[in-house]
Amino acid sequence: MSVSLTSALKSLLALKRPAPVPSPPLQPLFALFNATRSEAVANNAPNGWLVLSTSTLVAANVPDAIPHLYTFATRDKDVKSRVADAELMRETGLKCAEFIGVPRSIIGLTSLHSAFEDDVKAQLRTQSLRTLRPDTADAFVQSGRQLWDSVYHPHHEKLLAKLDSFHPDFAAFVINGYGNLLAPLDLPPDSPGTVGRTLTSVLGVAALRAEEGVGPQLTSHVFGLLKARNWPVKTVEDEWLSSDVGAEWVLKTIDRYTELIRGEDQPAFTGSNAETKKGNK
Repeated sequence: MSVSLTSALKSLLALKRPAPVPSPPLQPLFALFNATRSEAVANNAPNGWLVLSTSTLVAANVPDAIPHLYTFATRDKDVKSRVADAELMRETGLKCAEFIGVPRSIIGLTSLHSAFEDDVKAQLRTQSLRTLRPDTADAFVQSGRQLWDSVYHPHHEKLLAKLDSFHPDFAAFVINGYGNLLAPLDLPPDSPGTVGRTLTSVLGVAALRAEEGVGPQLTSHVFGLLKARNWPVKTVEDEWLSSDVGAEWVLKTIDRYTELIRGEDQPAFTGSNAETKKGNK
């Protein structure tokens, strides 16, 4: 049976700002892309800037800016490198769903996909790595619990008990989400689209900071970013991003994005801020 919307329903749906946030002007947006990338590359964090930028734009619901980010990140690159950036960005957009909900991830990923060239689309992964089966369910739960403990230790047990006190299925739901969506996949670290332990914390902090109004959760995930330095598998990039200086850069950079999105005054983007230089690990 088909249904249709009445005129009254259509009018109601048009109220309360149903459209996403418009993209900032391109000149300051590209200047910010350039500054963010330059600062990150100077600190051996070539993926962190792209994960942070993607997550911030998805969470702030600025889908029209996401193709510009992809274009900036991939210009003058060969197809293999463009595929790698595309995989990294769409994995970030997917993981954002755990922090800011499925609707904004759908909107962001739809806009991102529209920017991919045909030769890139032809080489993107098409097989699911997260399908739950009897032989994979336990592994997902274990990896989810490992990630949860890493982020929330030494309060991990107490927090799960608190979630269960709110609803008996809440803790199980969260651990399943951590395992199936957030925990690092069982892939070689250099696989296209790999968003490991540290980058997952970066995207979580970016999503929550851009979303606003969730201070306790943001604080918890900043702690989680700092604790990523204890994860058994780390890169030079991970070490800097999880340092005190790296975490400070993450927060300040997200704020520069959200200020630009809101039209607030911006400082000059020099790409050489002394505060972003290599700091304590």
